[in-house]
Amino acid sequence: MNDLAFSTLNLPPEQLGNLDNLGYKQMTDIQAAALPPGLAGKDLIAQAKTGSGKTAAFALPLLTKLNPRDFGTQALILCPTRELASQVAGEVRRLARYQQNIKVVVLCGGQSIGPQIGSLEHGAHIVVGTPGRIKDHLRKQTLSLERVSTLVLDEADRMLEMGFIDDISGIIQQTPSTRQTLLFSATYPDDIRTLSSRFQRSPEQVSVDVLVDNSQIDQKFYICQRKDKLPGLEKLLGHFRPDSAVVFCNTKDSTREVCAKLNRSGIAALVLNGDLEQRDRDQVLVQFRHLSCRVLVATDVAARGLDIDGLPAVINFDMPRDPETYVHRIGRTGRADRNGLALTLFADTERYKLDAICAYQDRELAVEALAALPNNNEVLPEPAFATLAIAAGRKDKVRPGDILGALTGDGGIAGNAVGKIDVMDFAAYVAIDRKSAGQALNRLVNGKIKGRNFKVRKLQGQPR
Repeated sequence: MNDLAFSTLNLPPEQLGNLDNLGYKQMTDIQAAALPPGLAGKDLIAQAKTGSGKTAAFALPLLTKLNPRDFGTQALILCPTRELASQVAGEVRRLARYQQNIKVVVLCGGQSIGPQIGSLEHGAHIVVGTPGRIKDHLRKQTLSLERVSTLVLDEADRMLEMGFIDDISGIIQQTPSTRQTLLFSATYPDDIRTLSSRFQRSPEQVSVDVLVDNSQIDQKFYICQRKDKLPGLEKLLGHFRPDSAVVFCNTKDSTREVCAKLNRSGIAALVLNGDLEQRDRDQVLVQFRHLSCRVLVATDVAARGLDIDGLPAVINFDMPRDPETYVHRIGRTGRADRNGLALTLFADTERYKLDAICAYQDRELAVEALAALPNNNEVLPEPAFATLAIAAGRKDKVRPGDILGALTGDGGIAGNAVGKIDVMDFAAYVAIDRKSAGQALNRLVNGKIKGRNFKVRKLQGQPR
């Protein structure tokens, strides 16, 4: 029998059937390393990056311990960002399908706390949230952690980087000392060791190879003077012409400067940094996912949890501060058997960072002079899509099919002109082929969705 088969684990037959239906054919490296001790009830420190399958590595153990008849919170999953919390909750719900009536509640900032309190009043087996908002609910006594049997710290290194250590400590102290604690982190700095020593009991440590899959990501380094980086970025975009790209900067000021320069040059770019309010952050990410923005200029912390299907390219405008950060940045491209492109600009004074990246990957990486790269003066085309924002969401019983029907019904636009549709609690976003965007906007403004009128507008660049 394949030793990576889920059937080798002590899982209920119903869960094995569910995993098969969900397309979980065999365990990833982190799942194979983490699931046996996790299912045995041991505390765990697991080193794994985003996209490695780590959600199932902690979700499967906690699901096996749930009592569906007890609507008290039995598992708590802490995440650094709202986006990651939403992704994790969605996957946990899929993995929990083999059980009846398992309730998963997401508690994050940037959303009204009232509806969250209402959800908690009806009970929640599993709570997924960010430390700040979990702390708010504990202070208001709208959440009790007295019955938590499993605590998960997902991307713990980023939560500590973001200054959540005191919040996390306060939250953990309100959980039973008998709980199982599963700590997942892409890196293993001293802060993680300290956190583990305070809150875990003889944890088992597992790690998987976090190096880059060299066969799928083409890494290119371009040396230039620091003053030439801004025009150099435009040169890279003009030469390689990716449909979309994430450009990484080390500071918020740098993201704003780079984005402004790209926009002045006619390249549709948006900023993603820690200064954005949650609503604005949502709109930026939606536009990028919808391909109505070509370039996302981001800091590392703001991009944590960012998972874009089929991202063609990652560009390091600023060299990352350490090799692990470099690997996590470029690991957002070249996923799911697709090829990816990782481009890096660096000055001669930063060569020591390149040497560290080479040593970390145990390979030599080619360097080219940016000046030797041929110029392509052809202007990058506009993004293929525009995004329309509708002031209605799940709480208004609006579904993607309702929006599609309103757009394509009698005399409407062609179905192939409609791209991705994202429906959130209080808003919905739909990608429209740019040539049909005006017609689609008029149709929604002057028509109805599910027999009702809602405000609709076209998103244009950075939210204000």
